[in-house]
Amino acid sequence: METNPVQIDRISFVIPVYNEEKTIRPLFEKIARVMLREEVESYEVIFIDDGSADLSWNQMEDLVDLYPDHTKALRFRRNFGKSAALNAGFQEANGDIVITMDADLQDDPEEIPRFCKMLHEGFDLVSGWKEKRHDPLSKTFPSKIFNKVTSMISGVRLNDFNCGFKAYRKEVLEHIDLYGELHRFIPVLVSGIGFKVGEISVKHHPRMHGVSKYGARRYVKGFLDLLTVLCITRYVQRPGHLFGTIGIVSGVFGILSIGYLVVLWCLGFRPIGNRPLLLFGILAVIFSVQVISFGLLAEITIRNVNPRKVDSLIKEVLCKRKK
Repeated sequence: METNPVQIDRISFVIPVYNEEKTIRPLFEKIARVMLREEVESYEVIFIDDGSADLSWNQMEDLVDLYPDHTKALRFRRNFGKSAALNAGFQEANGDIVITMDADLQDDPEEIPRFCKMLHEGFDLVSGWKEKRHDPLSKTFPSKIFNKVTSMISGVRLNDFNCGFKAYRKEVLEHIDLYGELHRFIPVLVSGIGFKVGEISVKHHPRMHGVSKYGARRYVKGFLDLLTVLCITRYVQRPGHLFGTIGIVSGVFGILSIGYLVVLWCLGFRPIGNRPLLLFGILAVIFSVQVISFGLLAEITIRNVNPRKVDSLIKEVLCKRKK
């Protein structure tokens, strides 16, 4: 733990909840103790009930009644997922710093000052890293593979993309829109815009109440979502590069295949019309033309329908005008 005092601005805590009735009050009390110790009076804890079937909402109602200045609760009509819960919480947050945590008490509020310190050092998003993770091997091993592949493909060097313990500058949240399962790739989305992303090792406690809400299938969805994120961050404003690359690769294979058969025909190895390679070559060339054409049409559409907002690209403006 850092012992040096850290200036902490107004903080909003965004905490998605799904069947965590036994941990909601203890989590709030731990956050409140840290805020009291750090002499932070301006903070809010926003709980989002993501369709819980237990008494989680009743616990939230009690906290709002007891601490109306520091708590707020949102309730979904049904379970919409963590991305939707985070999105709703981000829209309600008023703090200069927004911290997300899981509601299961595995994240330790004692780490909050360290997150804030890194933000004050110049980072726009600080992601937690559960270096010593207290979860079964069935969760930790697939998670390591997922994180390695995501880091390699996205180019964002983090050890733990899926850790729910993160701290953001408020301005970062104005430029991201979460849906589906994209909450796992917030660092990739943020880095793609140009914000500075950092990572910090955090304590991770064993789960004392309830059960994990995520199964193995989340990793399958995760890899599919990774493709979506790569398209969003790299090709959404230049789809012609994506489809053009695919089309050129396909065209090269098609032309090489047909060229090889033409050489065989010239050398007297006939007939070539019954060879599967000829059909492959023709289809590859046709596919190439179609994909490249699709990419060009997408470029025209992007330029005319959805031009990129310049405000999302600008970090700061410096202007010295002569009087």
